[in-house]
Amino acid sequence: MIRHVVTFTWAPTASREQIAATIEALRGLRHEVGGMSYLVVAEDAGLTEGNASAVLIADFPDAEAFYRYAQDPVHLSVIAEFVRPILHSRAAVQYRA
Repeated sequence: MIRHVVTFTWAPTASREQIAATIEALRGLRHEVGGMSYLVVAEDAGLTEGNASAVLIADFPDAEAFYRYAQDPVHLSVIAEFVRPILHSRAAVQYRA
């Protein structure tokens, strides 16, 4: 299994509406793209200063499923339309779980 973990830090200019729409669009990837056995997208609880704004964790049965997801046009569209316009920084890791 491959676990894909991404943290997002939103730009200070991002509105609450933009953030909410982005979170919903990311959550929709499980149904729109598929190929994953698990997906959670959550906003930071705000307990520690300096944390990222949100996290996406997705599990894939194998590397090929992850690559299909990463290159899927719907996934790329969500990134272009929702994530990039409000993104300050991003970090990701994929690991074998």
